[in-house]
Amino acid sequence: GKYCNSKIKGVYKCVCCGEPLFNSDTKFDSGSGWPSFWDPLSEQKIEYVSDSSFGMVRTEVNCNKCGAHLGHVFDDGPKPTNLRYCINSVSLSLEKDEK
Repeated sequence: GKYCNSKIKGVYKCVCCGEPLFNSDTKFDSGSGWPSFWDPLSEQKIEYVSDSSFGMVRTEVNCNKCGAHLGHVFDDGPKPTNLRYCINSVSLSLEKDEK
């Protein structure tokens, strides 16, 4: 996806409503093919929903402001959270840092 290999500094926002969701400082290369983050800007920005589709049990993550599907979160990420927010590029827009 568009942001999978991006190293641009800034804030990733919900493409539907513009809500700031992730900082580029928490983005990492998970090797999954999706942009991955180890922490959202705030837990209150994310809605967590149990997803048992396709014979798997996962946790879906949605924008808490507008309900748009963002991706999934897994517990195999790096420290300090050990979480991997696996996010669809099409669900994000990037506001670049001006520095």
